[in-house]
Amino acid sequence: MPNLRPSPITPTVDFDADGVQHGFLRLPYSRDDSAWGSVMIPVCVIRNGEGPTALLTGGNHGDEYEGPLALYDLARTLDPNDVTGTVIIVPAMNYPAFRAGTRTSPIDNGNMNRSFPGRPDGTVTEKIADYFQRHLLPRADIVLDFHSGGKTLDFLPFCAAHVLPDKEQERKAFAAVAAFSAPYSMRMIEIDTVGMYDTAAEEMGKVFVTTELGGGGTSRAETVRVARRGTLNVLRHAGIVAGAVETQPTRWLDMPSGDCFSFAEDDGLIETMIDLGESVEAGQVVARIHPVGHTGGAPQEIHAKMSGVLAARHFPGLVKAGDCAAVLAVVE
Repeated sequence: MPNLRPSPITPTVDFDADGVQHGFLRLPYSRDDSAWGSVMIPVCVIRNGEGPTALLTGGNHGDEYEGPLALYDLARTLDPNDVTGTVIIVPAMNYPAFRAGTRTSPIDNGNMNRSFPGRPDGTVTEKIADYFQRHLLPRADIVLDFHSGGKTLDFLPFCAAHVLPDKEQERKAFAAVAAFSAPYSMRMIEIDTVGMYDTAAEEMGKVFVTTELGGGGTSRAETVRVARRGTLNVLRHAGIVAGAVETQPTRWLDMPSGDCFSFAEDDGLIETMIDLGESVEAGQVVARIHPVGHTGGAPQEIHAKMSGVLAARHFPGLVKAGDCAAVLAVVE
């Protein structure tokens, strides 16, 4: 990595001190209503002696809520006497987006999960990404980053990891996915890996686990329970929190290729033809897009490129050309 200027972010916590600390990652941000203002990103550190370090993050996208709900709760309730090592909790990575309830930052339109490795002299989002890249990820042995579908997608509730060149790193990641014990467990493929937090962590050799737990710009009681139980399970699996992993039945899925994804080619009103978790055959119509500018037009049909189950669908009723309409997965 080239020589970079120091990060402008100052933590108000000591990552090496024992006990429970609640504080902020303070990022100076001069703006119209506060010339010497700051973005104050909440952070909690729970440490008890030597041991592994877990970095737990939510709000990478600001309209996804299971992670923040589980992590704010964990920061309040986790007893340091049950911890061996360190737990770093950042419930809302892209805090400006989280406060606005938007996927990307209202300050700079930054998508946190496409901004790594970031820049200490870049936009607000790039500065936050740079701090994670150079100061938080290097501390971590295992990283759990929560996602759901936000306002534009709805997912089966699953925990996931990626197929990796380093098969031992991959094995550890999928062992952590199994420990999370979501209703579904996914071997996941990404269609756009450039700038991702996932990629940054994996390239450092970290055990990286993520989720997709529903969506629609809200949360459900079931998916929040999955997030809370799964977080403790991963910490127990890593030997950081005392107690046994509470396993639940899971169904393993695989996303083997780009054929899993279907995209809208026209604007219109989307009609999902099958529901989440239902079986799909190759060639089957998974969605129809009805024209809305006039009556009498035939809908565009979106056909499955492969057989499997519906793992995700476009959420709002209206869709634009290029939007992801459906995601399929193969049952292992």
